[in-house]
Amino acid sequence: MKKTLSILGITAVAAIAFTAFRPLDITPIEIGAKIPKADVKMKDVMSGKDVSLTEAKKDKGLLVIFSCNTCPFVIANEVRIKEFSDKAVKMNIGVAIVNSNEARRTEDDSPDAMKKYGEKQGFTCAYVIDPKSAMADAFGATRTPECFLFDKNGVLVYHGAIDDNSKDATAATAHYLKDALEALDAGKEVKVKTSRSIGCSIKRAE
Repeated sequence: MKKTLSILGITAVAAIAFTAFRPLDITPIEIGAKIPKADVKMKDVMSGKDVSLTEAKKDKGLLVIFSCNTCPFVIANEVRIKEFSDKAVKMNIGVAIVNSNEARRTEDDSPDAMKKYGEKQGFTCAYVIDPKSAMADAFGATRTPECFLFDKNGVLVYHGAIDDNSKDATAATAHYLKDALEALDAGKEVKVKTSRSIGCSIKRAE
């Protein structure tokens, strides 16, 4: 009996820890929505400059990826995040990687830690700090990694995961972000417009 109660107690604590940073009333923006808070400036740790999503956007669109430094799902997707960020830039699609982990801003997701991480990953795009998780709230983002792809008019054409295997890219059978980027580059409609993002919860401050 005591063992059962102990297990239940641990399970309850784990559940609280998992949900503590994840508001239950957050809903992601819908396909067809415009870029939220497009002109709000955020600090890019890579360049040291303040940039907005409007400024990050290029002629063919904008890819926004909510990410961080230490989430196991982000780490499992590091090669893919770099690959598709570079692919987007070559297609003349802007990229902004957004760190909204406000509750970790003095720890693993501090500005200095972000810069070191970005340099290690070889980011050539903006890696920005989202104060108070305001951009994540505006997008309705809850996970890392989580992708939002906008067309040349700033209209959302894809939202969700990079592919259908969050742990192993070689085992993926549906390549959502790749297909969406290639459709956007070719001026075609994105066929799969949404998918389920699997990752760590964004660590919003209480």
